[in-house]
Amino acid sequence: MSQPAPSDEWVAAVVSDASAAPSMHNAQPWHFRYLRQSRAFEVWADFERAMPHSDPDTRGLHLGCGAALLNLRAAIAHAGWHPETRLLPDLTDRALLASVRLAGRTKDVSGLGALYPAIRQRHSSRYPFEERRIPEAVREALAASARVEGAALTFPDSWHLWEVLELVQEAEARNITDRGSDQDLARWTRIDAPSVSTADDGVPHYAFGPRKRGGKAPMRDFAGPRQVAGRDAADFEQNPQLALVSTDHDRPEDWLRAGQAMERVLLLTTHEGLASSFVTQPLEWTDLRWPVRDPMTGTGYTQILLRLGYGPTGPITPRRAVSEVLDIEP
Repeated sequence: MSQPAPSDEWVAAVVSDASAAPSMHNAQPWHFRYLRQSRAFEVWADFERAMPHSDPDTRGLHLGCGAALLNLRAAIAHAGWHPETRLLPDLTDRALLASVRLAGRTKDVSGLGALYPAIRQRHSSRYPFEERRIPEAVREALAASARVEGAALTFPDSWHLWEVLELVQEAEARNITDRGSDQDLARWTRIDAPSVSTADDGVPHYAFGPRKRGGKAPMRDFAGPRQVAGRDAADFEQNPQLALVSTDHDRPEDWLRAGQAMERVLLLTTHEGLASSFVTQPLEWTDLRWPVRDPMTGTGYTQILLRLGYGPTGPITPRRAVSEVLDIEP
């Protein structure tokens, strides 16, 4: 017996959920296409939203699109469909990143549907976290969720943690004098009132969080040298809890897997009552990215660095209208 075709309204709602994913500087570098006849979604890269200085190989762009793909799969699973997913289905077109076919109604056995409510609850938090250690059982669950998506998640500790923090400091020092990084920030941050109230992408000043006065948590200052009226300063945690998401290889398909693993970890993090933010600075420099990796294995490629902990949830950041990121075709 054939299944009723999903309505266009449902397709739009699913894409809206997918678009709630995080992306570098909230650039939202994705576009979706829904094919009615084959009941399939396609995820496309929007290379016009790439960052030529901070992300020259578009690795970060792929991570963001991978996160959106995970949200898409979770929304489909939550609705009772099986999301049959293929990465890079057409190797002749590098912009086509994935296809997700609605492969019949079925009970969700992947666990993705249970994470669906966290999609709208997850927001990057650039506020101080508590000095409270994440329980080992939660850490193990987060690592297991990354493995499901073909990536590894590890928590750097002791000397490795301090080495990572030193690499972050080195990257931040470089970014201060790097003209290209400054140009990317200028394009994707919103400080003046008109741009904050009208922009549907980028990082608005109310999401910058307080300026770091003290502490060792690695925080990017999205304001740079610019002044933000009314912005406070705060002491951040002295013992930050960071997590590395890594893959065995470093190809576009690995970036997409890492993006899905990252988002699955973030949704579970949110479900467990944790807050999160990103630490991308050392991964934007080729020579700093390699020593960030897990020294216990000495292999693999670090794709993303997360800061996790107990603290306030961040504010909602703007999203583009579904009509701008979705095409529905026969």
